[in-house]
Amino acid sequence: MALDDLADVGDEALLVAYANGDRAAARVLTLRLTPRVLAQAYRMLGDRAEAEDVAQEAMLRLWKIAPDWRQGEAQVTTWLYRVVANLATDRLRKGRRMSGTDIAELPERTDAAATAPEQMQEDARAAALQAALADLPDRQREAVVLRHIEGLGNPEIAEIMDTNVRAVESLIARGKRALTAMLAPKREELGYDDD
Repeated sequence: MALDDLADVGDEALLVAYANGDRAAARVLTLRLTPRVLAQAYRMLGDRAEAEDVAQEAMLRLWKIAPDWRQGEAQVTTWLYRVVANLATDRLRKGRRMSGTDIAELPERTDAAATAPEQMQEDARAAALQAALADLPDRQREAVVLRHIEGLGNPEIAEIMDTNVRAVESLIARGKRALTAMLAPKREELGYDDD
C-alpha cells in the first residue's frame, strides 16, 4: 500500500499491518510516533542523546511486540508512553541524572516574527522549566510531563504509570506546586513580572 493511503489509518491497524509484513505501515507509524516518543523522553531525561537512545529502544520494542499485539486491550500510544517512561526512569535510577539543558539544544522557534530578545527569553524560560522538571521526583515529573506537555488525560496517564487517577491527580498537583516554588524566585529574570 502507498504511504498516502495509510495516512488516515489508526495506530493499531498500522501495527497489525506491519506485523503482517507491510513495511509502508511501519514507516507511517514510525513517522507518526517517533517525534512524540522522543519529546517525552527528552522532557523526562533532559539529555538529547539519552532521549534518542530511549526513543529508539521504545520503537524497537514496539516492532518486536507487533506480532503478539492483542487488539483492543490498549492503545498503541498508551503502551508506547509507558515503555518510554519506564526506560527513562531506569536510566535516571542508574545514576544518569539530568544536568540541565544546554540552550543550544533547545528546539528552534519557527515564528519568524520573533525578535532576538524574545527568542532569548523563550529559550531561558524553556531552560528554566527543563531544569525545574529535572529536580522533581521521577513520578511527579512523569505525571506533569504527560499531562501538561504531552496533553494526555488523567485516566490515560494512570494507565501509563500503572496507578489510579487519584494518584495521578496528586502527583500532578504536588509537581505543579514544586515547580511553582522552584520557578517563583526567577519570575523577574524570566520576564514574568508584567504577565
